Amino acid sequence: MSSSGRQAAESSSSRLSGKLAHVPKRPGVYLFKDAHGDIVYIGKAAILADRVRSYFQKGADLSPKIRALVAQVADLETLVTKSELEALILESNLIKRHRPRFNVVLRDDKQYPYLRLPIQDDFPRLSIVRRVQPDKALYFGPYVPTGAMRETLKVIRKVFPLATCNIEIDGMADRACLEFEIKRCMAPCTGNQSQEEYHQIVQQVRWFLEGKDQELLTSLRESMNRLAEREEFEEAARFRDRIHNIERMLEKQRVAQVGPVDQDVVGLARAGAAVDVQMLFVRGGLLIGRRDFFWADAGEIPDEELVRSTLEQFYNKAVLPPKEVLLPVGFDDQVLMQQWLSEKKGESVKVLVPERGAKHQLRQLAQENATVALQEHLRLQTESREAVEELQNLLALPSLPHRVECFDISNTMGAQSVASMVVWENGRMKKADYRRFRIKTVEGANDFASMHEVVRRRYGGTLATKAGKVLPCPDLIVIDGGAGQLGAAMEAMDDVGLSRVAICGLAKAKGEKEERIFLPGRKAPIVLPVKSPATRLVQTIRDEAHRFAIAFHRKLRSQALLPMMP
Repeated sequence: MSSSGRQAAESSSSRLSGKLAHVPKRPGVYLFKDAHGDIVYIGKAAILADRVRSYFQKGADLSPKIRALVAQVADLETLVTKSELEALILESNLIKRHRPRFNVVLRDDKQYPYLRLPIQDDFPRLSIVRRVQPDKALYFGPYVPTGAMRETLKVIRKVFPLATCNIEIDGMADRACLEFEIKRCMAPCTGNQSQEEYHQIVQQVRWFLEGKDQELLTSLRESMNRLAEREEFEEAARFRDRIHNIERMLEKQRVAQVGPVDQDVVGLARAGAAVDVQMLFVRGGLLIGRRDFFWADAGEIPDEELVRSTLEQFYNKAVLPPKEVLLPVGFDDQVLMQQWLSEKKGESVKVLVPERGAKHQLRQLAQENATVALQEHLRLQTESREAVEELQNLLALPSLPHRVECFDISNTMGAQSVASMVVWENGRMKKADYRRFRIKTVEGANDFASMHEVVRRRYGGTLATKAGKVLPCPDLIVIDGGAGQLGAAMEAMDDVGLSRVAICGLAKAKGEKEERIFLPGRKAPIVLPVKSPATRLVQTIRDEAHRFAIAFHRKLRSQALLPMMP
């Protein structure tokens, strides 16, 4: 080490020692920084001084991961709070913002969908929302994946005649819409259904979503019997069919006979250094969705830290906690976590590690799902590694392609011409870096000129950045098209001074199944084996670019067909 480097290290060590001597003896959050000032770890403590100094005590029994962390710490910052609970919330917010490399960070920035039922309205209607608001409405969810919510809505709209329109319902409409004709709504807009009768349907929907099977089925059977006694057999038959449909769905989705309790169930599985944490969302005994979080290299992180960090970051978003959270292992901050979730929900939330009974069976179910998900992640990792290695050999790339960007053009006879760029990075599609473009400089259906425009815009000028951050340059660019589209893209790369970036075209010959890769300076394309890992990889990326471009094109086309507003 040079004398100047040694002096800088000594100065940094002295500064750190000075700060360690004056860490507050209060609850709060600490931020460890490296020599470049980057935050490498964020933690919380009931007493900051005790926790922070414990990392630097001589002879401390530290894991290899913590020793590696301490070796990089050149500076620290502390933020005091009024309580340990406030410290937990602040820690979660800061981890979400800075994503330090030594923290357990969820690769998940989605807002999960909920069904909202505003029971305080005169004529409540269900809607899909991404945020839970303190507005006295009822929220059901989260639904992960969203397909589970769509299926639930499909059943509700088929079984319960609840209004789905957006008009103001005052009973004064001249006539009912088609929904009334097919018996999916009882037309309260025309006065055909009273507010009291409508709220009976709302109550049934609420019971259904809360998993209160007996209350719901008892109410429907009573209504069916009353109609039969009045010899309104056609209407009674509709209630009979409604009961049958509900019983069938409940039979398929019921996962536990523990009563109508809302639960999130956490499972954890390991295989070598890889870890998967699975969350099952059970509402009223019905499994409505699940979400898994995977880390390829978390072998040194204890189960307790993984579970705690997952809960802390997951519920820090606009996620409404259930009444019970069932865990595979306990952790030191379990009581504090329970207090935070209770405050967030506005009522008591229990955080439990069940050892027997139905709740233990649910915990085992989450564990089994975590194991299956982990095996699938590892299988995909293996396939991805084989694919990029094969792709590197096929294209004679200098290194493995860790980031691939793919472009596609979409238009209808030259109208509403658009382009898409999708990104594959380290084994998965990275949707946060996707881009879509309106073609600005090209008239008519000219895919070559359109491709030149979007490639130039992506790698030169302001579109090379997003939210003030420069997007990384890819290891490989894939152009959806043959030699013509590839040539146009290469010209654009020359224009912006990036001609050394690897690039290829991907297309099929007319009437053939094999994909063909077109390379710069090579006349004959490379014919890809139909079932090879590299073929599946580039097809997946290209198909995603095509889907993204088509979706944008259809959106613009629909907007163009709308009548002009006054």
